[in-house]
Amino acid sequence: MMYTKIYNYIEEKALFKGHKKVLIAVSGGVDSMNLLSFLHSYQKALNIEIAIAHINHKQRVESDDEEKYLKNWAKKEGIPFFIAYFTGTFSEKSARDFRYNFFKKVMYQENYTALVTAHHADDQAETVLMRIIRGSLLRHLVGIKEIQAFGPGQLIRPFLNITKSQLPTPFHFEDYSNQETHYFRNRVRNNYLPTLSQENPNLNKALFDLANETQFLLQALQDLTEKISVTDLDIFLQQTEAVQYFLLQDYLSHFEDLMVSKKQFQDLLYIIRNKKSGVYPVKNHYSLTLDYRRFEIKKILPETEFTEDEILIEYGSVQNFRDYSFSYKTYELLKESEFTIPLYNLTPITLRGRQTGDKIFLGDFSKKLRRLFIDEKFTIDQRKKAIVGLQENQIIFVIISDKTYLRKAAKDDIMRARLYVEKI
Repeated sequence: MMYTKIYNYIEEKALFKGHKKVLIAVSGGVDSMNLLSFLHSYQKALNIEIAIAHINHKQRVESDDEEKYLKNWAKKEGIPFFIAYFTGTFSEKSARDFRYNFFKKVMYQENYTALVTAHHADDQAETVLMRIIRGSLLRHLVGIKEIQAFGPGQLIRPFLNITKSQLPTPFHFEDYSNQETHYFRNRVRNNYLPTLSQENPNLNKALFDLANETQFLLQALQDLTEKISVTDLDIFLQQTEAVQYFLLQDYLSHFEDLMVSKKQFQDLLYIIRNKKSGVYPVKNHYSLTLDYRRFEIKKILPETEFTEDEILIEYGSVQNFRDYSFSYKTYELLKESEFTIPLYNLTPITLRGRQTGDKIFLGDFSKKLRRLFIDEKFTIDQRKKAIVGLQENQIIFVIISDKTYLRKAAKDDIMRARLYVEKI
C-alpha cells in the first residue's frame, strides 16, 4: 500500500524528528485529503499530534461546504481545527501569501513546530517548468524543497517523491477552477506539460530529476566554498567572476522570501563589484547594505537612514544617550574612562542622531556630515549610531564610532564649562 511506502520513507529520512505538534494544510482537494488521511492513520506510529489549518477563500460556492465538512470531521475525530477567511483582492500570489501567513500565525500562537503540505512530484515538475518559462536563476530550478525553515519550525512535504497517480482517492472535493486557464499554473498543468509530454512521455520525471541534479550541483559548490567568508568584500572580489556569481546566489538563498529576478541579481552583483558604500533597496523590504569592508542583505521596514530620537541636557545635569553618559558641568578631575568637550556658553545641549543637511564648522570651512562620514569611511551602521550635539541650533560636536569631531571655536570664545562623556 502506498501509505506504508510513504511511512517507511518518512521514517528513513526522519522527516518528523524533533516534532510533536504538526499542523496540516488542508484545502479539501484530493491531495490534501490524502495527506490528512495518511497522517491521521499514522500519527501514533509517527508519535505526533495533528491539527488542521484551512482557508476559506470565498471564491466558489462550494467553499462553505468544504469548510463545514472539514470542521465537522475534525470535531468528530477530536482534532483541532483552525480556519481563516481570505480578504483582499484575489490572485495566486495574494492567496498564497494569505495562506502561509495564517499558517505561520497559528504555529506561533498554538506552539506547532511543523507545517505539512501535500505537494507531490507533479507539483515539483510544474514548478520547475514555470520557473524555466519565467527565466529564473539556476538556483531556483531546485523547485520545491522537501524540508525548509518556516515560522517557529519547519515546512515539510512528505509526498514530494510521489506522483499524483500513485496516491489513493479518498473522499475529497473537486475544485473545478483548476481547469481554468486564467492562472499560470493551470496553463502549465493542463496545456504546456501535456503538449510537451508528446515529445517526451517522461517529461515530468525529467523536470523532477533536473531539480534534484541542480540541488546536488549547488550543494557541491557550497561544500567547496564553505570556508570562504562571502560577505567580506576583499575576499569576495578576489574570487573569479564565475565563483562570485554562484557565491552571491548561495548567499541570497538564505533569505526564503527573497527570490530575485535575473536582472535584479545582476544589479546586485554590479553594485557589490563597483560601488563603494550605500544602502540599495532590493525587494520585499530587503536592502543591500554596502560599506568599505563588507556587504549584507537585511530585511528592514521602510525607513530613512536617520533617527528621530533626541534629548535635552541642561547645565548641571547628567543624561544617558545611546552608548554614552553625558555630564554637563564645570571643571572637575577627569576620570580615566572619560573625555571632555569644551563648551563656550551655558545654554542647553540637544543630543540627537544625524539629519539631512547637517554640517559642522571645521575652521576655514563647513563640512556636511554625510561627506565627512564618507571621507572617513564610516559604515552605514556606524553612521546610524552617530550622536550629534547642538547648542543654539549649531552643531558643536559629533561622536561616531568612538571618534569625536568638534566645531572650531572662534578666537574670542571663552570656555565656560565642559561636557564630560563616558562610554556606558
